[in-house]
Amino acid sequence: MKIRGFRIELGEIEARLTACAGVREAVVLAREDVPGEKRLVAYWLAEAGAQISAAELRLQLSAQLPEYMLPSALLMLEAFPLTPNGKLDRRALPAPDGVSLSVRAYEAPDGEVEEALAGIWRELLQVERIGRHDHFFELGGHSLLLIRLVMKIQERFGVELPLPVLFETPILHQQADRIVEAELALYDEQMTSEMDAALEGLTAEQLRSMLTNSEDEHERA
Repeated sequence: MKIRGFRIELGEIEARLTACAGVREAVVLAREDVPGEKRLVAYWLAEAGAQISAAELRLQLSAQLPEYMLPSALLMLEAFPLTPNGKLDRRALPAPDGVSLSVRAYEAPDGEVEEALAGIWRELLQVERIGRHDHFFELGGHSLLLIRLVMKIQERFGVELPLPVLFETPILHQQADRIVEAELALYDEQMTSEMDAALEGLTAEQLRSMLTNSEDEHERA
């Protein structure tokens, strides 16, 4: 199957997850809780006495799988739901909540742009705590919310980030960096336009005089 254009092998993810320290069994689903938006959700049973968090599991998986094959959520269960025939009841597996989606080690947003962007994420994703290393799609984001994110960024920062840029930079601090770059580019463009407007209509003699005065000031400095 494909998710956001990438071919995904659920069996390979399950095998990698089951091989992680502290995991006894694992199941991975491509859930479609929002119509048209699939995301990977992993369910696992811990070995007896094992003390392991979802963040630690994700760290182990990230060393073995590409980013697009990492589950959006990792849910530990006491037991897998079964059908009357004793088989795994995939339909009875619970949908992930905000806690299970937040599986990355938390680090607070750094700086004004990251803090403002985190506020936009909180509004769109309905997630209370947003860290600078959090992943938009792992927190429940999808293409419709991404379109709204483009609009919110333009409204708040006065710049427009194309959808492909946001798809390629789903981490909060990455998006903040793109916003700063766009702001600087816009500032350079405005300064160039203002300079062109100021020089427009000047004669060659006036331009020569401006350059001469500038050179004289530079030599005196």
